[in-house]
Formats: sequence, structure tokens, C-alpha cells
Amino acid sequence: MGEKLSHEEFVKKAIVSLRKEGYKGIHSVYSGFNEAFKKYFGDESPVEVTNALAAQGKVIIRPVKGGVMLYLPEDAPGSGSGELALKKMGLA
Repeated sequence: MGEKLSHEEFVKKAIVSLRKEGYKGIHSVYSGFNEAFKKYFGDESPVEVTNALAAQGKVIIRPVKGGVMLYLPEDAPGSGSGELALKKMGLA
């Protein structure tokens, strides 16, 4: 299998590989991400790891029914929408 991926590499690869066509993120439970993470990393918690990556700005987490959606920072919905709204209002 070669060298193991880092947490960040694994999460980013999962987001790109598991997202359905037309979607920019993955559901942590329904995509199979949590289960795959546990099989790959053993006893480590996908929740703790993804929360740490989100705190570092490496991924974006949005709470949804039944879990969370995981996004790459550049693909997250609402990224920069406040700035866009201010520009449209002529305030930025």
C-alpha cells in the first residue's frame, strides 16, 4: 500500500473522490467518510481530526442533518458572500 497519507491528505482526497457530481462537499456519514477514516487510521476520531483541520483553515465544516458536510476551503458555500453583499450594497 505504500506510505500512509497524512490526516490532511486523506481528508482532502476523500472530499474530491467521494463527492457526487454537481456537489462540492461530502456528507461525513452518508459518503462513507467516517467509516473509511476509522478503517484507515484505526482508533483515531474523524470528528477530532476534521475539527482540528477546520480550526487550521484546511477544510470547512458545515453542520447538517445526520452529521456534517466537509468542503475544501475554496469550494465551501457562502465563502465571501458577506463581502459580495457589501459590494452590491455599495458599502465595500
